[in-house]
Amino acid sequence: QVQLGESGGGLVQAGGSLRLSCTASRRAFSIYYMGWFRQAPGKERGFVAGIRWSDGDTDYAESAKGRFTISRDNAENTVYLQMNSLNAEDTAIYYCALGLWGRRLTSPDDVLYWGQGTQVTVSS
Repeated sequence: QVQLGESGGGLVQAGGSLRLSCTASRRAFSIYYMGWFRQAPGKERGFVAGIRWSDGDTDYAESAKGRFTISRDNAENTVYLQMNSLNAEDTAIYYCALGLWGRRLTSPDDVLYWGQGTQVTVSS
C-alpha cells in the first residue's frame, strides 16, 4: 500500500499562485507516472497535469497549459504542481494521483492510488 501525502492548498486571490506538493510514502515503490486531478463542486474529477517518472515527460489539460507546471523530485518521491495566474474556475479539491504501471494519467481509470485531496480556493 502506498500513501500519498499532499500539502500546499489554500485561499488565494485571483491572479495569485500556489504550489502543491505530494509525497509517496514508500520509496521502494516503482513509479511510472504521477499527476494531479481536480474536482469542483457538482463536477466530475478531471485530469490537470501528469509527469512520467523516468524522463520527466509531462502532460497538461488545456485549462492548465501555460499557467501550471508539474515537476518531480525522484529522490524524494515527490511531485509538485506550481499554479500561476489562478482564477475562480480553478477553485476545486486537488488530488494527487499515482498511475497504474505503464499508463499515462488521462482519467480516473488510470489511477492506482489517490491522495486525500487539498482544497484550493481562488477568490475573485
